[in-house]
Amino acid sequence: MRVLLVEDDDGVADALVDVLAAHGHRPTRVTRGADALTRHRDHDLVLLDLGLPDADGLDVLRKLRRIGPVPVVVLTARGEERMVVRGLRSGADDYLVKPVRMAELVARIEAVARRGRPLAADAEEVQVDDVQVDLRTRRVRVAGHDVELTPKEFDVLAVLAREAGSAVSRQRLMDEVWGDAYLAVSRSLDVHIAQLRAKLGRPELLVTIRGFGYRFGES
Repeated sequence: MRVLLVEDDDGVADALVDVLAAHGHRPTRVTRGADALTRHRDHDLVLLDLGLPDADGLDVLRKLRRIGPVPVVVLTARGEERMVVRGLRSGADDYLVKPVRMAELVARIEAVARRGRPLAADAEEVQVDDVQVDLRTRRVRVAGHDVELTPKEFDVLAVLAREAGSAVSRQRLMDEVWGDAYLAVSRSLDVHIAQLRAKLGRPELLVTIRGFGYRFGES
C-alpha cells in the first residue's frame, strides 16, 4: 500500500516510515499540508498529522475529503474529545492519538484500506427516482431537465447524495459544507434544504430525520 505520511516531526516520521516499510508498505513522507493536497492522488492512504507548519490539519482533511476519495487516518497529539469528534466529522476514516502502539497503527490503517470508500470512489452520478445528481460535473437534472442550484445548495445535496438512502446528521452536513459544525449557523442549513425542496420539486425525497438530520431518498 502506498502511504502518504504528512508529518513535520522528523523523529516521529522516521519511526513511522521504518515501521510501515517493515510491514511491506511504501511510505512517502511530506511535511506540509500543501504537499498532501497535491500528492494524495498517487497514494492509497494518507496518514495525517493535524499540527502542520503551513496549515491547520483539519482544513487539509476537509479539502482532501472534498477533492478525492483517498482514505485518511489522522495521527495527532490532539486527543480532546471535541477534536476527535471534529476530525471524524470532517471525514477522517480513523483517528489515532499519539503516542500510539505501532502494531495498532498498522492494523488500523490496513483495516481502513480494506473497508475503502466504495461509494465516494465509484459513484460519479447518483439517481433517486427521476432526480439525477452528477457529482463530477455538479449538474442536477429532474425528469430530464436541468435545475440551477447555487454552489452551497449543490454542496448540501452532494453530501446527501453520496449516501442516498442513509441518514446524514446536521453536524456532518454543516461541517462538510460550511467548514465547521460548531461555527456554522444552523438556520443556514434549514434554508438551503427548503430551497432544494422547492427547486427540485420533489420535497418528499429530502426527508427530515427529527432530532438528527436529513436523508435523500427512502431508506
